[in-house]
Amino acid sequence: MRVITANLNGIRSALGKGFFDWMVRQDADVVCVQEIRIQDAQLTRRMRAPGRYRGWFHFAEQPGYSGVAIYSRVEPDAVHTGIGWDEGDREGRLLRLDFGATSVSSLYLPSGSSSEARQAFKYRYMDALYDWLCARARDGRQHLVCGDWNIAHREIDLKNWRSNRKTSGFLPEERQWMSRVFDEAGMVDTHRRLAPEAGAEAYTWWSNRGRAWENNVGWRLDYQVATPQLAAQATGWKVYKRKRYSDHAPLVLDYDT
Repeated sequence: MRVITANLNGIRSALGKGFFDWMVRQDADVVCVQEIRIQDAQLTRRMRAPGRYRGWFHFAEQPGYSGVAIYSRVEPDAVHTGIGWDEGDREGRLLRLDFGATSVSSLYLPSGSSSEARQAFKYRYMDALYDWLCARARDGRQHLVCGDWNIAHREIDLKNWRSNRKTSGFLPEERQWMSRVFDEAGMVDTHRRLAPEAGAEAYTWWSNRGRAWENNVGWRLDYQVATPQLAAQATGWKVYKRKRYSDHAPLVLDYDT
């Protein structure tokens, strides 16, 4: 099973840059995308069903903001939206599809970089998401939660970690929360399990400021987080950087299921 996750920074922009042409060539079973920033009525046929894929969507109530989607070549058994916290779910931040005993979710965790109010919202969403993840770890299904988690967990996960210790996305409270997800909630950072020492080659996001992309001054913000049995079946990974479709790069993982 091949799974791709990618923050598109706007589905219309990604379409124009050729993301869907690339996507249909990857032979992926499931593709999770985030920050689609579109409403249902604005979707084109190419956005809804590229190639042999069909898309399922969770839109934000606010036009041109947030939103997530999942593309699959197989019809899911069930579709779920949100984590059960209305304030966060109105922003269209999590979509889950069930396939047999396995569930795949597309997650766009909030950023807190724009203001103290948004950082406070991010913390509230993290609290609700932690409870949701704990429930998923106990429900007897195999879960894979893919997306932009907007947190670099360890120092190895960003280039300039020393100067970003007070920056949203690398705050001590955020990093401790990620540790709780992996150490207490029972989930596994699948990418890091496969590549425990991967540094710069594992970055998935680069600021548009300065020459961050050219100098690979990046962050690892995009994850595929799984229940232990599914994580143990991961066999390979890559971050696709040959062409840019967004300020994030697609993260591709293969699972021997």
